[in-house]
Amino acid sequence: MSRSLVILIVVILLLIGGLFFLSGRDVTQTPVTVEKVVPLENLSN
Repeated sequence: MSRSLVILIVVILLLIGGLFFLSGRDVTQTPVTVEKVVPLENLSN
């Protein structure tokens, strides 16, 4: 096996391992309420 092929396989395995690691993380964020003023002239249409 050539050295470049071994390096390519190692890089692919690291990428796949990183994807599994990131997909297994439990990240929850609370929703943020954003209030925006709506002018009355937009409601008359």
